[in-house]
Amino acid sequence: MPDGAVDGRDSRWQAHREERRRELIKSARKAVHALGSDASMEDIAAAAGTSKSVFYRYFGDKAGLQQAVGEVVLSQMQRRIQEAAQAAQTPREGLFAMVSAYLQMAETSPNVYAFVTRYVPGEPDGGSASGGSIATAGALSHFFAAISDMIARPMRSHLGAGPGKEAVIGYWPNAAIGLVRNAGEQWLASPASPDKAGQEAMARQITDWLCFGIAPELENLPLPSELPKEST
Repeated sequence: MPDGAVDGRDSRWQAHREERRRELIKSARKAVHALGSDASMEDIAAAAGTSKSVFYRYFGDKAGLQQAVGEVVLSQMQRRIQEAAQAAQTPREGLFAMVSAYLQMAETSPNVYAFVTRYVPGEPDGGSASGGSIATAGALSHFFAAISDMIARPMRSHLGAGPGKEAVIGYWPNAAIGLVRNAGEQWLASPASPDKAGQEAMARQITDWLCFGIAPELENLPLPSELPKEST
């Protein structure tokens, strides 16, 4: 065979493996959605109608499966958030659209979201604590870096150049992501109740915090000196 030529059988086998890997990722995602983020490899394999040895063959361990599912899920979230941001007319509308898209996708399957964004060391079925942490952190780092850039671009265009502007643009998007993620995950984990905000209301609340802080909510609160004194 000439140098550089690809054996047709090897090519077909590689294509088969890639297709099978996509099928397993899809099946694992469905299983986690139904069973929960702490589903074991054995549970996931049973739901997929195969053995866990097949998953180990394709992904190495549970950490590898988390990384593979995470790459797919986070890529989809990134595209959805980007589409939402591009349709916005102002930076504030863009923030609301991105926060809303993020919450919508996370709420669609909290189990899958938790599976790809959280790593619990010491998996009983072969997960590697260090490898899992690195793999999961790597996928998340790429995802949040891309979202940070999406936030920074309209801000840079809106604020323009000037003293101190670049420092704001450099720090604020990352800080905003921390607020969105922490508030969003706490909201997801909160049990349903009459007091729990709906998805759109939560997205608007987070957007207001990002744009105005909590100062408007504190404006009408009395100062300590204005509070009535307790009688003794």
